[in-house]
Formats: sequence, structure tokens, C-alpha cells
Amino acid sequence: QVQLVESGGGLVQPGGSLRLSCVTSGRIFSINNMDWYRQAPGKQRELVARISGSGITTYSDSVKGRFTISRDNAKNAVYLQMNSLKPEDTAVYYCHEDIYTDIELLSSWGQGTRVTVSS
Repeated sequence: QVQLVESGGGLVQPGGSLRLSCVTSGRIFSINNMDWYRQAPGKQRELVARISGSGITTYSDSVKGRFTISRDNAKNAVYLQMNSLKPEDTAVYYCHEDIYTDIELLSSWGQGTRVTVSS
């Protein structure tokens, strides 16, 4: 019914930047919260940033001041600008969205994009 596709991951040196994108397609009526999660090796998946349908943003303490989440409702897209990257930011990053279709509310995940911060 819906598909979330992430892109933008890769290898970057400490202090560098990356911009992740997540584009949603399918039978979408509206999208409420749009989130970025990450999962590092051997660790639980954690919420990194959230942007609500009204544009309110929240961040985990570990990324506050370095990462910026934004959304483009016309494109059904959410972005994560990551600056001043640290080795501890290394993880697979997933977008997650609460999507209203014409018949139901879906909690949907992308397939993940890997970010590696290393010199």
C-alpha cells in the first residue's frame, strides 16, 4: 500500500555531514509524525528526531544541535541533515511514519540506510 525509500547514507569522516532523505509513495491521505530512528550494532533502535504534522521538531539529546529534521509535504518526504558527525553516530538509519490512507492508519518503516562515520 505504501512504500518508504531512504537514501543518502554512506561513509563520512568525523566532523563531516550527510543528508538523509525518505520519500513515501502509495495511497496516502496524509502523514502525521515523521521520524528518524537509528540502530547501531548490538544496540536497540532509538528515536533520533521527529517532526509532527504541524512542524514541531524534537531531538534526542545525543544529536541536538547537530542534526536537523525537515519535511516537504508536497513531496511526501522527510530529511535529516546531519552535521558534525561523530563515530558514535554510526548506525543504520530508518525513517518511520504514521500514514493515513483512505481506510486506515499505518505505522510504516523504510528499509534503512547505513551511515558510517570513520577516519
